Amino acid sequence: MKTNLFKLASVAVLASIVSACASYTTTDAAVTELRATGDMGVIIERATGQVQVVNHSHQEVLAEIDGLGDLSHASIVYSRDQRYAYVFGRDGGLTKIDILKDKIAKRVIQSGNSIGGAISQDGKLVAVSNYTPGGVKVFNSETLELVATIDSSVLTTKPKNKDGSSVRSKVVGLVDAPNNKFIFSLFDSHEIWIADFSDIEKNKAPKLTKFTDIGLFPYDALISPDGRYYIAGLFGEDGMALIDLWHIEKGVKRILPNYGKGEQKLPVYKMPHLEGWAMAGDYAFMPAVGQHKVLVVNTKTWEKVTEIPAHSQPIFVMAQPDNRQIWVNFAYPDNNTIQVFNTETFELVKTLTPGPAVLHMEFTPRGEHVWMSVRDSNEVQVYDTKTQTLLKTMQSKSPSGIFFTNRAHHIGL
Repeated sequence: MKTNLFKLASVAVLASIVSACASYTTTDAAVTELRATGDMGVIIERATGQVQVVNHSHQEVLAEIDGLGDLSHASIVYSRDQRYAYVFGRDGGLTKIDILKDKIAKRVIQSGNSIGGAISQDGKLVAVSNYTPGGVKVFNSETLELVATIDSSVLTTKPKNKDGSSVRSKVVGLVDAPNNKFIFSLFDSHEIWIADFSDIEKNKAPKLTKFTDIGLFPYDALISPDGRYYIAGLFGEDGMALIDLWHIEKGVKRILPNYGKGEQKLPVYKMPHLEGWAMAGDYAFMPAVGQHKVLVVNTKTWEKVTEIPAHSQPIFVMAQPDNRQIWVNFAYPDNNTIQVFNTETFELVKTLTPGPAVLHMEFTPRGEHVWMSVRDSNEVQVYDTKTQTLLKTMQSKSPSGIFFTNRAHHIGL
């Protein structure tokens, strides 16, 4: 009898061990399927209407998602939990991508031609700036339901259509600002507007603050990393327009009167993207329009300090997260080159030639690596920022913008 009891006990123990192992295996398998978003990103494949979902710790492509329309000038912002990427397409498409499930969560066509967008400080609103028909549309970030339409012809007195109605202005330079505000520039009517959505949950319309006669044809803009200064570049004249958001009662200040092509009218192959300016310490490093140099500007006085001779016409001037160096890419026909400069001495550190059409760069959050899209080689290249050496090359179809998820926690990105 004791022997039988012993056998029964042994069988019970063995069964419990088998059950525990099975339970562990199931749980362990479930754990291996989990994916964290902190070291992920999305790469635009502009020619095919696709994006790649990537992991920058392992330097690998996780998935490819198609059906995103015209991505020829696409940009991306992220939800605050870093799970969703909102893609702004040139065809007016606003696409919400789930980067954990590798699929489109929602897509709407909100205009005929859009040029970018932003997400609000609280992450609840996504705003899109439009070329056609102009204006800004604002959506619920969860559902992509329309929340508000800002008509860029409202109270705009110039220019006029043949029937006497106001022309809708193309909207550029849309960024998010503290306290659930969006700021943008009106290309055709030479204005800057601030849209305050802080009371939107109380069913109040956004409050608009408008600045007129800010300079001719603002073509792009940026906001400083601390959210204080909004600066718009001017296509129609030299100089820039600046608003101090801590003191908007002071209005628009004109700065850098010689920023632009100046007296020597060189051909401009590509206007620089102002969100690609580098701000490091007390300096802003700006691509000189139509010239072969980078301008160094004191951000306390907004006056030029010096100029850095460069390989060709800069497009993006981007600072490493530690602000020790800036990396510069260039316009066609010299867009196969990258130059790295020291931000303390302004000296050239290294010149690289990754390949034809280096369109964009993105640093990993702590800056140990930089990823570059080399469009005409169908490659994304990864470099060590300390040694400026190539670490890895990955295949990508006509890659352009590279956007890592840490952007979710930065103003204006």
